[in-house]
Formats: sequence, structure tokens, C-alpha cells
Amino acid sequence: MILLTGGTGFIGRVLTRQLVETGHSVRILLPPSPSTPRLPTGVPVEVAVTSISDVQGLRAAMHGVDTIYHLAGGEGQGGRANLQGMDIEGTRALCQAAADAQVSRIFFLSHLGADRGAGFPVLKAKGIAEEYIRKSGVPYTILRGSILFGPGDEFTSGLAMLLTAAPGFLPLPGKGETLLQPLWVEDLVTCLIWSLDASETINQTYEVGGSEYISLRQLIIIIMQTIKRHRVLVNWPMQSMRSLTILMESIYPRFPTSIFWLDYLAINRTCSLDTIPRIFGLMPARFASRLDYLRNVSWTRQLLIRLFSPHG
Repeated sequence: MILLTGGTGFIGRVLTRQLVETGHSVRILLPPSPSTPRLPTGVPVEVAVTSISDVQGLRAAMHGVDTIYHLAGGEGQGGRANLQGMDIEGTRALCQAAADAQVSRIFFLSHLGADRGAGFPVLKAKGIAEEYIRKSGVPYTILRGSILFGPGDEFTSGLAMLLTAAPGFLPLPGKGETLLQPLWVEDLVTCLIWSLDASETINQTYEVGGSEYISLRQLIIIIMQTIKRHRVLVNWPMQSMRSLTILMESIYPRFPTSIFWLDYLAINRTCSLDTIPRIFGLMPARFASRLDYLRNVSWTRQLLIRLFSPHG
């Protein structure tokens, strides 16, 4: 049995589908909530309901579990995120329960640049979480991923919403020269599943990204061409972008960009281009070749739903 945290999220839904398709039994950890969870449609899974910081509840959820995929994180909630509770204390509790239950392996999805000494809150939280996992005594595999894209993502879908709503121009943080290495979500999930049976990946940390380096400006131009929305890209000082983003988040908690999003774009987010081909035997998809999910979508409608629906 595989226990999956964050199983209802963007990556978790893809991972759940692929795990079930390859014959694995999956149990999704869900936090107590009055809202209906977005479980993967048509995929048979078990469900365990408990807070990720509740060690006793986690022990019960781990009955019969031999592997954990830990994807849960708080950054998707933007300025409302509880990184201390979700990413740090949640990972600490999960590791304690996994060690008690003698789980054979933990897979953890982190970020490029994760470091407990990082100046950016999300990267700092991921760095601390990595340390808990390494010190847990449970065999682990950590993948530090670059920015991910695919149907239902936050990044390209958020940009498509902003481009559609923008009044003829779109402000870019800095000069839009930050280098990114976008990774197709299906390729990341393939690496996670392949690692299950690859003993050489045990107690290893890998930095994984797509097959090309793309500047933020180039990336947005590709999205504009895909959704057929031309906007003038205007350079804005990073500090001004931060102030604007904080203001928009205070008015619209589910605004498509967040302060964490800007943190990620503050410096280049790249790694070696050959890690996935060399370690996992896979050539990652190129960014422009996997954007069909952005076409023929009413992004104005999607933005309104996101801003004004309590559950997005």
C-alpha cells in the first residue's frame, strides 16, 4: 500500500492515476474539511482522514503502508499559507509516524534551491523538511523539482488568466530575464514511479528540471502565442511587483500570483539538463510542445471562478 499526501493537488492527481494504472494500491491522506475533496475521478483509492500534524492519526493511516509519497505543502494558499504547520511540523510528524510504522521508503518532492538557510520562506521550509526526512531513519528519495506545468497547474494557468485580463500590458518582475527550466508534470511523475523499483535512488537527492532553459519573458511570449492574447510586457522593479502582489492577495486571496511565486522568480531556477535522461532514462518534454491544455479555454471565466468562488 502507498500513502500519498497532497493527493488531491495538481501533482497528486497525476501521480495517483499513474500509480493505480501500474497496479499499485493507493491511500490518499486528507485533512479534516467541510468541503468535498477533489479526488481523482474514476480512480479507485482508499482515503484516510487526519491532520498531517497528528502523529496518532498518521500512525493509523499508515496501517499496511510500505511507501509514502509526500507532496503536501502550504504554498498553494499564498499569503494564507501556514508553512510552519504544514511543511515543517507536518513533515516532522509524518517522519515520526513513518519511523514508528517501519515504513520502507519516503519520497519527498522539494524545490530547486531548498535550503534551511534560504531567505525565501518556501525554500527555507522545504530545506528544513528535507532535514527531517534525512534524519528520520526511514530510507528516502528526495526530488528537488523545477517549476512544473500541466493541466490544472498554478503557473501557466495563472499566467493565462493574467494575460487575458491584462489591460493591454503585463508587468514583468525585473526585466523578465530569470531563467526557468519548466518540467512537464507527467515527466516528473514518471521519475517518481520509476524510482520505486530503483534501489540506487535510495537515500539520494536529485535536482530535476525540463530539457531547456527559458527566460520568464520567453516563457510568457510562448503562452501568449498559445492562447492568442498579445500583451506588451513591461519591466517593473521587483519591489513594486511585491507591493502590488501583496495588495492583490489582500483583496483576492486566490489571486493567480502570490508572494511565493515572486520569490521563486527572484533568481534563476535551473539545474543540470542531463539529470533526468542520465538517472531516469527519460527525455523531458519541451515546454512549447505540451501546452494544448491552455487552448480554447475561457480564461476570463476561470479567473472569475478563482477569485469569487470559495473553493476556486
